[in-house]
Amino acid sequence: MNNALKTTILLAALTGLFIVVGGALGGNSGMVIAFIFAIVMNLGAYWFSGDIALRVAGAQEVTPEQAPELHQLVEELATYARLPKPRVAIIDSPSPNAFATGRDANHAVVAVTSGILGILSRDELAGVLAHELGHVRNHDILISSIAATIAGAITLLANMAQWALIFGGFGRSDDDDGGMNPFAALLTIILAPLAAMIIQLAISRSREYGADDTGARIHGNPESLARALEKLEMATSMRPMQVNPAMAHMYIVNPLKGVNFAGLFSTHPPIEERIRRLRSMQIRAL
Repeated sequence: MNNALKTTILLAALTGLFIVVGGALGGNSGMVIAFIFAIVMNLGAYWFSGDIALRVAGAQEVTPEQAPELHQLVEELATYARLPKPRVAIIDSPSPNAFATGRDANHAVVAVTSGILGILSRDELAGVLAHELGHVRNHDILISSIAATIAGAITLLANMAQWALIFGGFGRSDDDDGGMNPFAALLTIILAPLAAMIIQLAISRSREYGADDTGARIHGNPESLARALEKLEMATSMRPMQVNPAMAHMYIVNPLKGVNFAGLFSTHPPIEERIRRLRSMQIRAL
């Protein structure tokens, strides 16, 4: 199953879960209020995603005069990818890593740490930057925003259900046909946010594989990215970054190596599998 189809199925699963939760709780007005609030909150975050991500990461935008080689490399790769040149930012951190953000290709930002500039060759750095441009080209930021919107709405519904259960809001009266029993409410409160998180993380992992594939085709050499991932995995294991856990999925490798969740709860697919796929790639034109 290709990554695009898998992501579509996962997004559909999130949407279906939201509808099921709303129907199970039975509070139509509360469901609508929670959904509208989640949409407004997440659309705001999406619209200003580039600036918010840079601020939270402590990244500083740099000019071509301040980082000429980095800007030149980004410009070359953006040309190959047939994308507008994104803004460029640097994070003052010895831990090597990178991410891309921005609501669309015309407002994209590529951020790298100072540490990554010190350990990668130019060719390896090109592989990393091409991966980040792959996220931009594949509209991953939009997909992540949609997933966050739906998952956030599910969590809000579960929180509302929790308070309603505490204060007796799910009690069924003779003239109320919208209530539900407390046991079903408790299951919804516990399981719905967990399921939403698992699906959202699965989408994140799927998009990493897609960006690896697209990035390798942008750069034209999968081996460069494979070598870079090997170096980044080793370096971040020895020197994790201090980042907000909510942002961990944005980076090319998991920056929180002290919190190494496996399987369903991982923000990133296994590095070994990503490297294996890259080294078995047959390059196709973009």
